Amino acid sequence: MAITNGYVTLAAMKNYLGITDSIDDTLLETIITSASRSIDRIANRFFYLDSTATARFYRTADPYSLITDDIGSLTDLVISLDTGGTGTFATAVTINTNYLLEPLNSASLDRPWTNITMVGGQLFPFPINLRPGIKIVAKWGWPIVPDDITQATLILGADLYKRKDSVGGVLGLSELGAIRMSPLGRDISAMVRAYRREKVA
Repeated sequence: MAITNGYVTLAAMKNYLGITDSIDDTLLETIITSASRSIDRIANRFFYLDSTATARFYRTADPYSLITDDIGSLTDLVISLDTGGTGTFATAVTINTNYLLEPLNSASLDRPWTNITMVGGQLFPFPINLRPGIKIVAKWGWPIVPDDITQATLILGADLYKRKDSVGGVLGLSELGAIRMSPLGRDISAMVRAYRREKVA
């Protein structure tokens, strides 16, 4: 199978494991995808960039500020408002004229934007009913996979690969008893913790 939105390549994982043949390529591709999705769940976000822009909807009681999911690119970004609470998003707003994306220096740091601040006369609509008032069409995710996430994927992928030959987590025996693998995910959780965020409603 092909790797789907993996945070390392097959070649990188094989190099990390010291594998030179192609016998386990299909298994390794599955492991890379699984390890990448596990990291997503730990972080409550994903670190690849969507290939196409899709719509998400939000509501906020703050007329000036909105916390969003990770916006990874300005390409195809469109924000529109439903100012009447009718479900029709007829009011388009323009970046740097009506709103700013924050953190302001995200692009130079290869990080996503996670907040929108209104700076012109147009404000976010107050939720007069339960309808969401903001529609954002964007490529969601991160512009570049962080180095920490790449390394965490290699570690977790290697652990998953080695477990196929370690029944009950036992790698082998010595005069002192069983040699066991470390608890799965301990190092990965520590590495990914700095990137974890709460889900945006």
